This record gives sequence, C-alpha cells and structure tokens, in this order.
Amino acid sequence: MSRVALVVLLALLGLSTVQAEDPYLFFEWNVTYGTISPLGVPQQVILINNQFPGPEINCTSNNNIIVNVFNNLDEPFLLSWNGIQHRKNSWMDGMPGTNCPIMPGKNWTYHFQPKDQIGSFFYFPSIGMQKAAGGMGMIRVHSRLLIPVPYADPADEFNILAGDWYTKSHKVLAGRLDSGRSIGRPAGVLINGKHGKDASGKDEPPMFTMEAGKTYRFRVCNIGIKDSLNFRIQKHSLRLVEMEGSHVVQNTYDSLDLHIGQCFSVFVTADQQPGDYYILMSTRFTKYSCGGSAIVRYAGSNAPPSKDLPPAPSGWAWSFNQWRSFRWNLTASAARPNPQGSYHYGQINITRTIKLRGGTGLVNGKRRYAINGVSHENPVTPLKLSEYYGITDKEFKYSIVGDEPPNGKSLITIAPNVINCTFRTFIEIILENPERSIHAYHLDGYAFFPAGMGHGEWTPEKRVTYNLLDAASRHTVQVYPKSWSAIMLTFDNAGMWNLRTLVWDKQYLGQQLYISVASPARSLRDEYNMPENALHCGNVVNLPKPAPYT
Repeated sequence: MSRVALVVLLALLGLSTVQAEDPYLFFEWNVTYGTISPLGVPQQVILINNQFPGPEINCTSNNNIIVNVFNNLDEPFLLSWNGIQHRKNSWMDGMPGTNCPIMPGKNWTYHFQPKDQIGSFFYFPSIGMQKAAGGMGMIRVHSRLLIPVPYADPADEFNILAGDWYTKSHKVLAGRLDSGRSIGRPAGVLINGKHGKDASGKDEPPMFTMEAGKTYRFRVCNIGIKDSLNFRIQKHSLRLVEMEGSHVVQNTYDSLDLHIGQCFSVFVTADQQPGDYYILMSTRFTKYSCGGSAIVRYAGSNAPPSKDLPPAPSGWAWSFNQWRSFRWNLTASAARPNPQGSYHYGQINITRTIKLRGGTGLVNGKRRYAINGVSHENPVTPLKLSEYYGITDKEFKYSIVGDEPPNGKSLITIAPNVINCTFRTFIEIILENPERSIHAYHLDGYAFFPAGMGHGEWTPEKRVTYNLLDAASRHTVQVYPKSWSAIMLTFDNAGMWNLRTLVWDKQYLGQQLYISVASPARSLRDEYNMPENALHCGNVVNLPKPAPYT
C-alpha cells in the first residue's frame, strides 16, 4: 500500500498517522451462509471466506488489524473480538451496545490493535443467536521479538476451537427462545468444525501431526454456547503456559476444564510410542453427556488409536481445586494484561463493591434472565452512540440496578441495563449464581483478577480466602452452581463495555449489562474519537456530529 493510500485509510478510520509506526495486517472477509453436516444432519451455518471455522488472525502485539467485513447474509451482522481489550476504543468492540450492525449487502471495516497483549483469543458473531451458527475463528497474538517469553519456541502451533453444537439453525433457536421455550440440550461437541466420527462411526482422518520427541503448542478455546468442556489428549500430559493473555506457572495436568469463552495454551511433547491418539472434549456439569474427538498422529505412523479412553473428571469440586492451582507467572517479562500497574492488585484499596446476582423469571408469560432484577434489552440506538451524541435521556437511564441485588424474589424489569463506573477506580465485582447450572461471565475491554470463589452467597468475610498475590489475569471467569466468584480490576479503559453471561440463551434473554466508563475530560489521552467510517443508526442518523475529542 502506498503512503498516500495509507494516510487516506487512517483518515477514514479517524486515527492518527503516528500509529503507522506499528505494522498493519489487512483482511477481507466475505460472510455467507453455507450448508454442512458436522453431525450427519445438513444445516445452514455462517461461513467466512467459505471457511468453517473462519480464517485465523495471526498477529503480534500492537499490530494494526484491519478487517473489511462484507455481510452477504439476509440479516444484520457484527463481529466481536473475545478478549481483545481495544484500549480507548470501544468503537471496535462489535457488540450491539457499541456498534450499529452491518446490514445485508453492506460492508464495514474494523481497525483495532491488541495493545500490550499476548495470548489466545477468538472472534464471534455477536447479534442474536448467530454464535450458534459459526462465524468464529482464532486470534493468535504473539509477543514482540524484543520481549522474551518464558518458554522455548514450539515445533509448531495448533488451533483447537471446540464447543457444543446444535443441529437446529440459529434462527430456529432464537424463535424457540422468543416463544418462551428452551433450546434444549446440544447434539454434540465439535472440534474445529468436526465431530471426529463419520456417519458410520468411523474415525475421521487425523487433524494434527507431530514428530516424535518434539514439543507443540495447542491453543484451545471453548467457543460453545451452553456447556463447559473437559480437554484431554490420550496418554499425553498438558503443560499449561498461557491463559487468556497471561503467562502462568507451568503446571502439568492430565486434563483441563475449559469454560465457555475461555482460552488457554498447553505444550504437549510427543513422548509416546508412535501412533494415533485421541484428543477428547466432553461436556461437564450436565446430566447428559456428549463430546467430540479428533486424532493427533505421529509422523510416519498409522497405528490406530487405543480404545482405552481417559475418563473425564466428575463434580465441581475437582474443577474448583484445579482453578486454585492456576497462578500468574510474575517473573515473565512479556506484556501483561494491565500495563498501567494494577497487577499489584492486592495492594490497591477497593473503592467500590458491586454485587451482581443472576436471576430468572417470567415476563408476560415468557422466560427472561436478569442481573439484579433487570433483563437487558438493546435500545434502537446503540448505547455508545447515544452517549457520544448526548441523547441518553431519550434512550436509557443509567444505573437502574444498584450495587446490591434486590431482596427476595422481585419482579424482573426489561430495560437497557447500564451502570456507571468512575474512570480509573479500583472495583471489586461479585458474581453470584443461584442456579444449579454453571455460568461463565465475560467483561469486554478488560482483563481482571479472579481473586476468589466459593459456595453459597458472598459476604465481606469471604475476602480472607482471596488470592491477593498471583491470580492469573484473564477476561472470563466461571461461577459454579449456587456459588460466587469475585473479580477485581481498575476501570482505566474509557468506553462502553459489555458484561455478560456466556451461556448464550440466557445472554439472549437478558442476562447481561453494559458498563459506561467515561473520562471526565473529552480527551484523546483517554479515548479515541468516533471513527469517520462509523455506521449510524437509530436516533442519531440525522443529528449533527459532536465536537471531537482533543
């Protein structure tokens, strides 16, 4: 690309040409429907460049990522970038509360940087139930060459995008939820879009190949919509090295629980007899059992895998104890997810505690899910645009939920659920799950410290159980049945950010909210201007553009 063309592109995106010092990666993605049969049933899925899963983004920390998305579906479409922090730039978050959708037959260009981030992440469609139809892919963010990492380079890297899968289309699933019905249980688990067995029950060809004696990195993400999974490789140990952008103390495991939205990297050494070995993914914390498999092959061998399969663990106590073993590698010199210094989180005074409790109930005879009694509904104008244009009074009210859940069983209110957090304050958020099923919660725009977990309701006395030294910083935390999880973070990233359950039918029915983090000064020091190419919709279409940040 010529310098003139680059300057024009930067001007269109509303960013300073100073950022041209960081390399640019360009992608053009065509989003279409396609028909595949991963579980033997032909069904409509979402493809990106005719791929399922979609194309990989393989980049380095601070790279400029330019993704031009062409929507060739018959419905609006958006992509969100699970775990990418978008420093000062919620304009690129790709959630319905931050962006107008890309309408059918139109295109829109994302421009973002994984600022001071490394690790394993993924992208996904964020509108409605489209996440159940595909449209997802891996994001690898490597450390810059001058920043060492706490392990030797592997012989190769392999992606594993795994998740539960339904044979009904996303439109059918959304229709069931809209009518007050359940989406039921998944039909199976897919690994990179495949179940592992063909229609006759025969193993599919090997997915990966390793050479004896070499060590490989497996980047593994749970991209499903309902179930936690357990990951294991037959007769091989898993050395955990990274979780959602954090280098961790390198413990070795036989299997690892992976909750919805979470990613990790494990090193696997090909130290067994040459042959084929099963990679297994199976559901956890469910009355039903379903799973998927893939095969990793030693180069030059075609010995079939043993039918003696390693069993999955049972119970949530096993999983909880495994979570307690995860520790941040404080000696690693690579980029940390909180570059402002809040990795000394145990030494910072908590300025506010927000206690959020999930809930469920009927509204007009139909099931809804809520946080602190409010079931989120997106207004006609994305929340971020309403805020930027100064029309929030016409669109929604801030903080209609308090910092404590309502007492007893209160009625559920359906409304946009937005809370204010003061810029650069250190806040503790308690996530309570009164249900018998497990949850996972994700916060866009941030990494946080999952300092504590426990059974029952949280009380301030539970803080004595917190890990205040080396909890692994991450963006998604599980909340076990009838339990709580406590996270801590500094709200230093200005913007409008989504906090949601990743159990997607519950998210679809309202168990989410947005957090508005506004800088007191309209300053480019704290937040980027709205991009020149930003889509307009709802009640801002004909409004004059506000004065830019300076």
